[in-house]
Amino acid sequence: MTSESNIDTIVRVAARGDGMTADGRHAAFSAPGDTLAADGTVIPGPHHQTPPCVHFPTCGGCQLQHLDDQAYAEFVTDRIASALDGQDLSAPIRTPHISPERSRRRATLHAEAKGGKITLGFTAEKAHTIVDIKECWILDPRLFALVQPLRQLLKRLNFRRRADIHLTLADQGADILITGFAPEGLPAAEALTKFCEDHKIARVAFDDGLGPETRWEPDAVTITLGGVPVPLPPASFLQATPDGEAALTAAVLEAIGKPATVADLFAGLGTFTLAIPAKVYAAEGARDALGSLKAAAHRTQRPVYPEHRDLYRRPLTVAELDRFDAVVIDPPRSGAREQATALAECKTPVIAYVSCNPASFARDAKELCDAGWRIDWVQPVGQFRWSTHVELAAKFVRNAPQPSS
Repeated sequence: MTSESNIDTIVRVAARGDGMTADGRHAAFSAPGDTLAADGTVIPGPHHQTPPCVHFPTCGGCQLQHLDDQAYAEFVTDRIASALDGQDLSAPIRTPHISPERSRRRATLHAEAKGGKITLGFTAEKAHTIVDIKECWILDPRLFALVQPLRQLLKRLNFRRRADIHLTLADQGADILITGFAPEGLPAAEALTKFCEDHKIARVAFDDGLGPETRWEPDAVTITLGGVPVPLPPASFLQATPDGEAALTAAVLEAIGKPATVADLFAGLGTFTLAIPAKVYAAEGARDALGSLKAAAHRTQRPVYPEHRDLYRRPLTVAELDRFDAVVIDPPRSGAREQATALAECKTPVIAYVSCNPASFARDAKELCDAGWRIDWVQPVGQFRWSTHVELAAKFVRNAPQPSS
């Protein structure tokens, strides 16, 4: 029998998903309020729920299904607070917005042919083994409904290797890009056509190393952003859920207020650009995304001025930034170290910073705050439900000048 002196309580969940006690002991798949015995046994507490999916914890698609909603929301908040604290910063952090289950509109699955069987699903946690999913609590049901038909299709296409399958819900239906494999021959073409017709697929493209080749696209594929249909290149970046996109967009619009001119940096397809009711300069380094944004803005006569610009090699200068009433920035996971230096010194009144990595956000925030900015608020968004991946939107404003003594 374990004595009470050898039992400790899990007080928080660390960045990689392990529960932690106050004295630093770690325990996988534990929740705040669980107790941890000396032998490592986890005794479930009030925030430890039964994971809904039969594949948890083997499947790497989720790491935190054992947390109830309250504990998961606290984890999302703590990830941001801990990252800021690591830079000696603090900020008002709002209640997290958590996307509902089964709402992911894009995901990458992995397929492997072995022993006459097609395995299709996410990779196992910290492994290359593919979990052959029979259910999924994060994918939109319209995407999950294609999993078994895709297994059958790959078999008909004489698939005999390993490949990635990128799924996206577009305006016209499912958009599928298969990388690492391309079928050949008339029987394969006929099987692909039947699959697309039977399941009302918007587009199928294959990339065997030379770039995507579209094999099926009866109508031009688009994604509606800010009320505008935007041409959608295969496997383009989108916010993971429409719900998460709406939360981030609302936070950005609240942060910037009603400016006349805005710079949208790392604009992508125009998630924020097309939602902003102002003149918007949009900088993006990916030519296909920028081309789509340019076409959508031109067709709808939006006051958008796109520029192909690598903001890592050629960030906007202080003089360029000073021309705008607000700046919106949504960099990749590595953050915007090169651009942050000029942002720190510019005279723009407000910055809306959207991030998918609290650590790189905190690093860039430190540079801004050291130059006289302050974080007005942070809005956490957990659109990768039950994962350790956390997103946020934050408003930066200049500190008021201190009165002279």
